[in-house]
This record gives sequence, structure tokens and C-alpha cells, in this order.
Amino acid sequence: MPSPSLDLGLDVIDLTAAVCDIESVSRHEEPLADAVEAALAALPNLTLTRIGNTIVARTDLGRAERVVLAGHLDTVPVTEDPRNLPTRRLVVDGEDVLWGRGTVDMKGGVAVQLRLAAALAEPNRDLTFVFYEAEEIDAVHNGLRHVQEQRPDLIDDAVFAVLLEPTTAIVEGGCKGTLRVDVTARGVAAHSARPWRGRNAIHEAGEILARLAAYQPRSATVDGLEFREALSAVGITGGIATNVIPDVCTVTVNYRFAPDRSQEEALSHVEDLFEGFEVVVTDTAPGARPGLDRPAARAFVEALGLEVTAKQGWTDVARFSAMGVPAVNFGPGDPNLAHHDEERVPVRQLVDCEAALLRWLA
Repeated sequence: MPSPSLDLGLDVIDLTAAVCDIESVSRHEEPLADAVEAALAALPNLTLTRIGNTIVARTDLGRAERVVLAGHLDTVPVTEDPRNLPTRRLVVDGEDVLWGRGTVDMKGGVAVQLRLAAALAEPNRDLTFVFYEAEEIDAVHNGLRHVQEQRPDLIDDAVFAVLLEPTTAIVEGGCKGTLRVDVTARGVAAHSARPWRGRNAIHEAGEILARLAAYQPRSATVDGLEFREALSAVGITGGIATNVIPDVCTVTVNYRFAPDRSQEEALSHVEDLFEGFEVVVTDTAPGARPGLDRPAARAFVEALGLEVTAKQGWTDVARFSAMGVPAVNFGPGDPNLAHHDEERVPVRQLVDCEAALLRWLA
């Protein structure tokens, strides 16, 4: 069976369909990575580096600035009933869409990158294209992380990055950080027939929940964009049997913090809030400032002429920020349809995103 291939001469709609139709569930990106590498290798102005199933392609034209365009190759698993591959071109609610796994998250963005790589023989800035593996699963597998750890020189000479995650074709600057902690209340175990012999940890945890219910999250303006913080209980565990007064109850709390706070500052804030209880970190990732005060970022916003808002979630723009490269999210597709059985992207957004980035770089 011949290896799949990609024709970069296709328009962005047909190229998105072709990229989507090469199935690439996380940890199985090799066929698509091979196809991307082969297609880019035919372009004389690019130097390619491959790390696992991550492809980095760079121009070296001696421009005054270098910028990064990045997107991940993997998708969440394909459903079988109904199967959402191969892609289909449909009209839904009067709108022309491309339907199928990956059309939103985020092979539409990958196709835009490929089209730009083929179209921009003489871009006004040097370009670094990153097509990376394993974004949808545990961070240890993330291809952008591998580049960050093994070959940061491929990225950290850039002044600005665009991650083509779905944003409904508006610009979302930076991202919030995330902190997950276990807040534990402790009691004394006893028989449930004689609860006065113990102390109920689940009852003690009521104070944790009360503090959360009373908490007023702040909003912070960073580089002109408003980030709304959030602090939420996302899980609770306690008790070992229905006839035992529990001696431990743990509330899992997720804090989404604005990028003007470091991870250490976020943890200190949470520890202060839950003073008197045991607080253990189970996961953390920094936020990313939008960097809209940088000349390259201002030029990007001016060239696109689009709405700019704060990214209220977390994305891999934080990895760029950790390398000293400010970044924004900008790509086709409604993120609310990512991973959905009805995943689909308006073809107009594919065309508009490609045209907007050409205005910036041509």
C-alpha cells in the first residue's frame, strides 16, 4: 500500500481534507508526519529537522525578524458510530463546512501552515514552521516540549509565534496558567453508630467548600487584554465504607490564573486561601503573556485587522512564552466543536485565515 502524500498545490479547503484523511490519533502520527516532511522537502527555501514525529521547517533569508507558525498533527480518537472519517463537504444551517475528525482541532490550522510554506518563497520575515506530535495526551509526549528540551535553538531565536489552534478566526492573546491541588481535611475514624468517638473529615471539608463558594476571582489586564481568573472544586473523595466515619476527605481544586502571576505566586495564593488545610500540588503549567507590546505582535494585529481577546484557557503558547517567545492563538474552527462527534469547520474560516496570514507575511 503506497504511503499517503500531500499536494501543496491544492487549495486550503481540499488540503485540509487531505490532511484530515491521513488518520493521526495521538502516538500514531508517523504517516502524517512522513507526508508533511516529504511535501516540505520539495520546497527549496526550507531546512528541515525531524525529532520523532515532529517536523520543524525554517527559512534562512537573513530577514530582520523571525516568527513561528505552529500546529499539532495529532487528533483525539476517531469515532466509529458514526465514523467521522473520511471528511465530507456539507452544508449545515446554511453554511458550507468541512466535516470530520481534526477539521477543527487542528488540521485546518496545519493545512494553513502548509499552504503558507508553499506560497511564501520570499516572506517579509524569516519563518519557522513547527508541525508537532502528541498535543492531545500527557505532556511528557508533547512534540513541542521535545523541541523545547532537545533543540530550543530551532525556536528561541524568534520574536513572535502564532499557534494555529481553533479560535473561530479571531486572535486570542496569551493564555492563563493552570494549577491543580488536592486540599485535604483530616479527621478521626470511628464506627458510624458512634460518630462522637471520631471526627468526620467530610464534615470538616465543608469549610474548604465554604471558602470556595465565598471566593471572588479577580480579573487582570495583561498587555491590554482582560484575563478572568477561576478557582473551582473539580472533584472530592472521602470515606472507605458506609459504616465508618471517614478520617480523610480531599477536595481537588483547579486554579486558572492570569499570566501576570507565576506558578509560585499562584500556589502561594491558593495556600493562603486554604490555610489550616494540607495543600498538595498535582499539576501545574504557567500562563503566557500575549506580548502585544512587541513590534512583531503589533504588526500582526494591524495586518490582520481582527478582534483580539484574551485566551481564557491554556494552550501551548505557554511553551513559547517559556522560551522567551510571546505568542497568540489564531486559527480556523470553533473550539467548542473540538473533539465533538459533529466536528466541522466553516470553509470560509479556512480561506480567511490563510488570507489574513498572507497579508502579514507576504
